[in-house]
Amino acid sequence: MNVSVMGALIGAVTDPTAGFDKPHIEYGDLSPMLIVFGVACAGVLVEAFLPRERRYVVQTILTVAGLVAALVATCLVAADQTSLGGGVARGLIAAEGTIVVDGPTVFFWGLILVFAVGGVLLFAERRLEGGLSAFAGQAAALPGSEAERQAYAKGLDHTEVYPLLLFAVGGMMLFPAANDLLTMFVALEVLSLPLYMLCGLARRRRLLSQEAAMKYFLLGAFSSGFFLYGVALVYGFAGSMQLSEINEAVRNDAGNRTLLLIGLGMLAVGLLFKVGAAPFQAWTPDVYQGAPTAVTAFMAACTKIAAFGAMLRLLYVAFGSDRWTWQPMLWVVAVLTMVVGAVLAVVQTDVKRMLAYSSVAHTGFLLTGVLGVQSASEMTSGEVTSLQAVLFYLTTYGFAMIGAFAVVTLVRDSGGEATQFARWAGIGRRSPLMGALFAFFLLSMAGIPLTAGFIGKWAVFTVALAAGAWPVVIAAVLCSIVAVFFYVRVIVLMFFVDGDGVAGGEVAAVTRPSLLTSGTIGVGVLATLVLGVVPGPVLTLAAHAGQFVR
Repeated sequence: MNVSVMGALIGAVTDPTAGFDKPHIEYGDLSPMLIVFGVACAGVLVEAFLPRERRYVVQTILTVAGLVAALVATCLVAADQTSLGGGVARGLIAAEGTIVVDGPTVFFWGLILVFAVGGVLLFAERRLEGGLSAFAGQAAALPGSEAERQAYAKGLDHTEVYPLLLFAVGGMMLFPAANDLLTMFVALEVLSLPLYMLCGLARRRRLLSQEAAMKYFLLGAFSSGFFLYGVALVYGFAGSMQLSEINEAVRNDAGNRTLLLIGLGMLAVGLLFKVGAAPFQAWTPDVYQGAPTAVTAFMAACTKIAAFGAMLRLLYVAFGSDRWTWQPMLWVVAVLTMVVGAVLAVVQTDVKRMLAYSSVAHTGFLLTGVLGVQSASEMTSGEVTSLQAVLFYLTTYGFAMIGAFAVVTLVRDSGGEATQFARWAGIGRRSPLMGALFAFFLLSMAGIPLTAGFIGKWAVFTVALAAGAWPVVIAAVLCSIVAVFFYVRVIVLMFFVDGDGVAGGEVAAVTRPSLLTSGTIGVGVLATLVLGVVPGPVLTLAAHAGQFVR
C-alpha cells in the first residue's frame, strides 16, 4: 500500500476530525426560518402525544406564537442588517453558501409571516360550522360514507393542518432565500407537499376538494419535474448550482449555450406554474374553488409571494447578465397571463373561481413589474426600481386577497359556503357592512384610486415604462379596464339586484364570525386603505431592502 495513503488512514483513525471542516451555520440570521420549522416539529409531537380533544387549542396557540416569534426575529434581523449597512440592508451568504439573507429575503419573510398569521386565524375559525372547523373530521373516510358521518357527529377535527401550514411556511421562507438551484428545488417541494394535502381536507364538498388536491398534486409533480430537469441542464452548462457562479458562466458565455436556453426555459416552467401564469394557470381556478377557503386565502397570498421571490432571485442573480434572452419570453407570458385572467374571469359564475382568475391577471401585472430596471444605479434619483415595485405590489395584493377570501367564508346557506353568484344577489342589502368590505377589496384589486391596488399598479406600470416595455403596459391597462367590469359586476349583484326568488328560493346570508375572522378582515381593510392613502413608508421600506446579493 502506498505510504501516503497508509499515513492518511492512520491519521484518520487517530484523529477523526483531520481534514474535516466543521460547517458554520449563522443561527441568528436564520432564526426566523428555524423557529418556523422547530414549531412545526413541535406541532407533530402534539399530534402524537396529546389527547384529541385538547389539540385544537394547543395547536392554535402554538402556531400563532411560533409565527409571531418568527416575525419578531425577522424584524431583529432586518434591524441588524440595516444598522450595519448604513440605512440599506446588507447581505449575508449563510449555511455554507446555500442560503442568502439579504434585504429582499427579509422583506419576503416578513410578508409571508404576516399573511400566514392571517391564514392561521382563518384555519382556527369554528363558529361558522357549528363549533367545528372547515376541515374534514376524518380525511381517510370516503365522502358520504357512514365513517364520515360518524366523524362529523363526534366533532372530530384534523388539527394536523397547523403543522402542515408551518412546514409550508418554512418552505416558502426558504424558497426566495435559496442561493443554489438544489436548495431552491428542496424548498419548492417542502412548500408544495403540505399544500397538496391541505387542499383535499374540506369538511363539505369533499369530492370537489379531493379532486382539487389531485389536480394540484399531478400538475405540481409535472412542474417540479420540469424544474429539476432544468436544474440538470443549467448545471451542465455552468458546472455549478450556485447562482453567482451560474451568472459568471453566463457572463463569460462558457459552455454549450443550448443547454443554457433549454435549462432556463424549464426552470421558468416550474416557477411560472407556482405563480399561476399562463399557459400554466389551469390548476388555479379548480384548486381555489375546491380547497377549503381558509387554505385558498393562505395559498393566494403566501405562495405567490414566495414564488415571485424565487423567480426574481433566479432571473436577477443567476441570469441577470442574459436578460435579453428571458425578457422577450416574459413579455409574451405577461401579456398572455393578463389576457387569460381578465377574459376568463368575465364569464365566471362562482366567486372563488372569479377571484382565482383575478389572481391570474394579477400575476400578469406582477410580471410587468419584473420587466423593469433591476438596479437603482441604472435609474434617476427618486424613481422606483423593479424589485421595489414588485415588493409593494405583493404587499397590497396579499392584504386584499386574504381579506376577500375571509369575507367569502362568511357567506353561507343551508349547504355551507355559498359561492355561486346567484346566491350573492342582494347580500349587500342584507348585510351592508360585509358587502361594503368585500366591495372595497374588489375595488382595490381593480386599481381604483385611494386604494392600495392603485398604487401597486402605478408602481409596476411605471418601472415597465421606464424599461421600454410600453406594449406590455398598454396591454396591462386594457386588461385592467376589463377587470373593472367583472369586479363591479359583483358589486352591482350585491347591492342592486333583488335576491328574492333567486337560486331556487334560497339566498345566502352572512354568518357572524368570531374575533379570529373579524380581525383578519379588519387588518386587511385597514392595510388596504392605509397603503392606498399613505404608501410612502412601505415604498421606503422596500427601497431600504436594497438589491439581491450576488
